[in-house]
Parts: sequence; structure tokens; C-alpha cells
Amino acid sequence: MPLHTIVIPGLGFHGISTEKVQVILRASFGTLNTLADTSKDVVHGRGGKELRISTSSGKLLDHILKHVTYTSTVFLINAVDMVSFETGSYCVKFPVTIRQLPLPKLFDPGPGNHVRDLVTITTKTFLRYHKLRVLLKSIREFYPDVKVIVADDSEHPEKIEEANVEHFIMPFGKGWFAGRNLAVSQVTTKYYLWVDDDCLFTQNTKIEKLVEVLENTNLDVVGGHLNGNDFKFKIFYEEGEDGNCLHIRSGSFHPLQGFPNCVITGGVINFFLARTEETRRVGFDPKLQRVAHVEFFMDGLGNLLVGSCNDIGIGHQSRDLATDSQQAAVEKNYSKFRTNTQEQIRMKLSLHYFKNRLKCYTRTG
Repeated sequence: MPLHTIVIPGLGFHGISTEKVQVILRASFGTLNTLADTSKDVVHGRGGKELRISTSSGKLLDHILKHVTYTSTVFLINAVDMVSFETGSYCVKFPVTIRQLPLPKLFDPGPGNHVRDLVTITTKTFLRYHKLRVLLKSIREFYPDVKVIVADDSEHPEKIEEANVEHFIMPFGKGWFAGRNLAVSQVTTKYYLWVDDDCLFTQNTKIEKLVEVLENTNLDVVGGHLNGNDFKFKIFYEEGEDGNCLHIRSGSFHPLQGFPNCVITGGVINFFLARTEETRRVGFDPKLQRVAHVEFFMDGLGNLLVGSCNDIGIGHQSRDLATDSQQAAVEKNYSKFRTNTQEQIRMKLSLHYFKNRLKCYTRTG
């Protein structure tokens, strides 16, 4: 912890010394000392960044080294001080980690570990209230008491007055990822289930199975399949002096131990269960207003561990043209905003190359 003192473990002298041996320890973010009671002729530089030990007694040297202390003198919340250990022509370095531990955040699972106490269903809607109402009806068929949070940036919002549904109105056309941020910001349960507003809960939409995976692994996100398509992908990142490279490929890395139908991967489809706190730290870039999904997993690379299970799925509402004239007009208007224009594609690529300091970006599959 910052501004604390520890005894450095593992230091010592092994062997027999007949000549005077000098050991020099150097630190950068803290000071060095020893708890051993010795004369100034033996130990020099107590309480400084450089500690010198000179003795011909191997037993004494071992005793001094075993009681060397490191004191953090700068308030750093997550840093590593590479302390050097020199003797003769040899020099080795070892890390001293300085880390401020965060407070734990516990979630009340309720008296019976019910899904309603562990999971909130979240979605983002825009214009298509006929799709949203079908989704809500399907949710209530299987999970009548689970809270649903809806983020809505429609131009003329319609009231959604249903039990256990919280409807949040946004400025018109604020965007896809801004809506995700709003919805997830209101979650108070340990997990949230993300679904699109045109999804359809089925007999195979087993939230408890996804909960079981997260409860028994160190995954942060676990996805399922959408009408049989699990759309899982891997993300590879390469650092370079003049820029970095990011590569996205379909598939997975390896099976998830203990769950034969699940794998470790880099990203999943728009049907996933996630740890609320961990994913909120990553967030959703509100600059991405229209088509965006992979970008969340790109931003979570190195922070979120992702899995995918092919035995848990959700359905999708019909993509056929609406026969109702009013709904058809809504769908036509929606498609104007939903279509990924060349301007949007250029904007997204510019954002990636700048924000992630990229010099190359490839995507296949």
C-alpha cells in the first residue's frame, strides 16, 4: 500500500564469505532500511533510496538482508518500483508493487438467489415501439418479475407503463452507445443482461445458466447465440514504436473449463450477461451513435474476460416488411438512422486510429 513499510521477502545470503562483501540496494519510489541492529560501518544510507551493506560475515549479511524494509514515500495507487540488488559485477532487479486496494462492492443476492435479485435486463430502443412491446411481452412470459431498463432516444417518445419496467427518455437521436451507458448506469444488481429491442425470449433463453457461468468462473461477460448464430470473435493487439495494430478474427481461444458448451473468446453477440461494476468501468463510447458493438470489446481488451456459450440463446423478431402501414413507415424511418453510411464508417475508423493509436486495423470473418 502507498506510504506503508514492508519487509522485503526473499532476500538473503547463502554461502560462506571469507572476504568483505558489499551489497547495494537502490529504489526509485521509496526508501530502504533494515531492522537489523548493526553499526554504521556495516550499513550505510538508512532511510534513503540507496542502502549499502559491507561485511565479511556471511551470517550477518544474511541476517541484515532478511530484515531489509521498503517504505513507500509517494502516494501512488498502482505502480511498480524495480529495486536493484548489486554485488560485485552482478546486478539483479526485483519488483516492489505499490497498490492502493479498492473498497469491495457487494451486491445483495436476496434470500434465495433468484434471477430477479441478481439480474436486470437492459435494452436501447429508437422509434420501434412495436418491436419493444413484443420483446417485453416475451420477457414477461418467462421472467415476469425481473426488472427491465429501457433507454429511449426517439423523437416522440411513447409511454411504456408496465410493471418492473423503467423507461428513461434521452435527447432525440443521442445514439446507440449513449443509450447503453444510460441503461447500464441505472442497474443496481450484480449482473445485467443486454438484449436488442427486436429480440425475442424463447424456451432457450435461460438467464440462470448464464448466471451460473459468471458465478463459477472469472469471466466478466458471457454471451449466447441469436437464432443459432453466436458471432464470437477474437481480438489480437500488437504494440509498435510508431503505432499499434489491432486484428479481429472470428472464433475462440479455447474451451472454458467446467462448461463444455462454452469457450473463452474476445467478443460476443448483442445478447450477453455482464458483471455490472466491471463493465461500467469500461463504458460505451458515446461518439459511436449508429452502428457499434465490437468497439465495446475493443475498449474492454485487457480489462474484461469474455466467454460464449452455444447452448443458451435468444430469438429474433421477423425481419419481414411490416404489413401494418404505420409500422412500415416507422421501419422505413428507422432504417434511415440505422444504416451505416460511408461517413459513419470513416468517422469510426478515424476514432479508432486516433484513440487507440493505431497504424493498422484488420477484420475478417
